[in-house]
Amino acid sequence: MGSVLLFDRFITSKRLRVWLSLRIISKAIGRSMSSVSIHPHLNQLFVAALEKCSNLNHLKQLQGFLISHGHSQTQFFAFKLVRFCNLTLADLCYARYIFDNLTSPNVFLYTAMITAYASYPDPKAAFLLYRNMVRRGAIRPNNFIYPHVLRSCPDVLGSNATKMVHTQVLKSGFGGYPVVQTAIVDSYSRFSSDIGSARQMFDEMLERTVVSWTAMISGYARLGNFDSAIELFESMPERDVPAWNALIAGCAQNGFFCEAIWLFKRMVLLALEGNNNDRENKPNKTTLGSALSACGHTGMLHLGKWIHGYVFKTYPGQDSFISNALLDMYGKCGNLKVARRVFDMITLKNLTSWNSLINCLALHGHSGSAIDLFAELIHCGDGVKPNEVTFVGVLNACTHGGLVEKGYSYFEMMRRDYDIEPQIEHFGCLIDLLGRAGRFEEAMEVVRGMNIEPDEVVWGSLLNACKIHGRSDLAEYSVKKLIEMDPKNGGYRIMLANIYAEFGKWDEVRKVRRLLKEKNAYKTPGCSWIEMRKSNHERIMKLYQPSLSFQLHSLL
Repeated sequence: MGSVLLFDRFITSKRLRVWLSLRIISKAIGRSMSSVSIHPHLNQLFVAALEKCSNLNHLKQLQGFLISHGHSQTQFFAFKLVRFCNLTLADLCYARYIFDNLTSPNVFLYTAMITAYASYPDPKAAFLLYRNMVRRGAIRPNNFIYPHVLRSCPDVLGSNATKMVHTQVLKSGFGGYPVVQTAIVDSYSRFSSDIGSARQMFDEMLERTVVSWTAMISGYARLGNFDSAIELFESMPERDVPAWNALIAGCAQNGFFCEAIWLFKRMVLLALEGNNNDRENKPNKTTLGSALSACGHTGMLHLGKWIHGYVFKTYPGQDSFISNALLDMYGKCGNLKVARRVFDMITLKNLTSWNSLINCLALHGHSGSAIDLFAELIHCGDGVKPNEVTFVGVLNACTHGGLVEKGYSYFEMMRRDYDIEPQIEHFGCLIDLLGRAGRFEEAMEVVRGMNIEPDEVVWGSLLNACKIHGRSDLAEYSVKKLIEMDPKNGGYRIMLANIYAEFGKWDEVRKVRRLLKEKNAYKTPGCSWIEMRKSNHERIMKLYQPSLSFQLHSLL
């Protein structure tokens, strides 16, 4: 016990001297370093020393002590070092270095590394390490490893990886473990082609936990299968907040905004008037974030304000996640004054805060304010740097303001000052900017110089500019490219017909209309929401609806 007290005095000193401390331990217990591992106090002392490590250099001292005294291959010490690297130091590279220098790592070491990779996340590294483990054959995966491997499968080889691991799970005898079954359900449910396999596994489970139900509901909601998601949700024996969140978030992310809002209202109502279980399911930050996102997309400002009041009462302290969600909601609803007020009240502004306001200002045509805010971001000195999303907002601001030269300068700044390679969205913004300004030759030069294949965003931007300036020749070329990408979408041909009509080319209009019928092409209907007297009116606009158009005009 004296050695423990002496050691504790050393490791609590300002400068940690792990090596010297462990030599003192060795002398205190009166044994040679080669046999010190058998002393009953050594494991306890080692863990105490490890807990005092505050950086990688301290850990290396401890590791050096172990290596120099014959403990480099001791599994207990290696596991503790690897785990400490992963969880405390967040240094997966050095953890892997320790792991790779072990002759025969045990199942606990494999579990520690695979779990760290899956959580980091580095799904490819997690899956490759698992595959290496299986190929070596000396160690069998256990029920702790499989869930993390299955979580990594969708990002590596898609559903094929899930099927392969599922087969190995069945062979290894872990197919009946609920935690493994839930992971299989979650992995399969990431793919529309395998949602049936996910449901089959779910139905075969003898013991379904709330997590299992939530995984299956999340799968349906993620893929936009709202009917199946709500049906399964209604049949849950007991619902919890994560289950509500999975359904509400799934609806919001797939464009079912009205359904997301309906579910949120129902959750709040049940929390007030439902049974004991329902009363415990009060909206948390995740729920509120999804509901605010749906309000922003539908323009339901009244409900957004109600949620703001709920947040004020429930979360009196400032929360960056909720603040950013409120900022985004007010901005998308067009209440930029309140959006700016929310932004100014955020003490520690992260990049999401800046991006939300810049993009909302640009969206509503406040080009000058968006550009001024971008300049404020660059010079704020908080260590926050613009990213790809920031530059999409700034380029959009230039597009709405007709600021061609500024747009060019920001496009170059992105590459030169921030080492950001332009993505398809940035090219689309630049082409839209040039097209709206009538500089079609420059726009086509940008298209030809792109290092990625132009998509619907690029050709759609060019087509829209052609409509503004009446360039039917370039419009024909753009439509041809768009039809190659989506032959069944008649919206592009309709826009071309409208361009022809503006110039009185009625023969061309008739040809396009005839092609629409022959190809059985569709046009995605437009959808809009109008908030009136605290209620929301949804309007789906098809090719031509005179009665609905009259009603909408009267309403406005």
